[in-house]
Amino acid sequence: MLEAADKVDGNKPGAVSRAADAVVARLAARIGSGELQDGSYLPAERELMAEFGISRTVAREAVARLAGRGLVETRHRFRPVVRRPGYDAALLAVSGVVTHLLEQSGGVRDLYNTRVFLEAALVRHAALHARKDDIAALRRALDANEATIEDSAEFYRTDMAFHAMFYELARNPVMPAIHRAFTAWLQPHWARMPRSPERNRVNFLSHREIYQAIVDRDPEGAERALNGHLAAAWEYVRGTFEPT
Repeated sequence: MLEAADKVDGNKPGAVSRAADAVVARLAARIGSGELQDGSYLPAERELMAEFGISRTVAREAVARLAGRGLVETRHRFRPVVRRPGYDAALLAVSGVVTHLLEQSGGVRDLYNTRVFLEAALVRHAALHARKDDIAALRRALDANEATIEDSAEFYRTDMAFHAMFYELARNPVMPAIHRAFTAWLQPHWARMPRSPERNRVNFLSHREIYQAIVDRDPEGAERALNGHLAAAWEYVRGTFEPT
């Protein structure tokens, strides 16, 4: 139960906010300690109401705040799922804002340019520092990409997997989380772009050029190939996002 000072007097906004703060603090502590494990369900709304002596309004406000902090994942008609604090959770917490920004003029292009800037640095790093097993993993991703040229849906998946390797090779846990966020944020927009085996082959050949520059330990060549690939890709799809 909440302390008397934290209890809600009716549904007054200030009282709701204070009570929700107290519930959030206690649930966040349980998530952080592992008592509420990553991937488990948050206690049901009625359980929260009974345990903390709160109204349904306070329970829903507390869950919304936990979701805003990336500590739970909410879906309509489903129980909230606990998400242990981490880079993925941190990026999930800003997804709503990013989604809104992407709907603004130039929003998709701005995020895409951020991706280009970051991946250019990552392929340079890969060319300089990739290990033998990294090169082998990158080759497997490239081969998988080539094998799906005739299937555009699968090609998109293996395309993303190939680019994900650049983030993995950095050996920095922030980078794969950033790639997953980029992919999630851009996917609804990318799904509208035209695809064909012919275009898939063009993209595969660009991937192969990037791969070869990394194998050759040529950071300038890798960056040049990456920039050329993503610039051409943007020109191909820009009509989907920008008025002509």
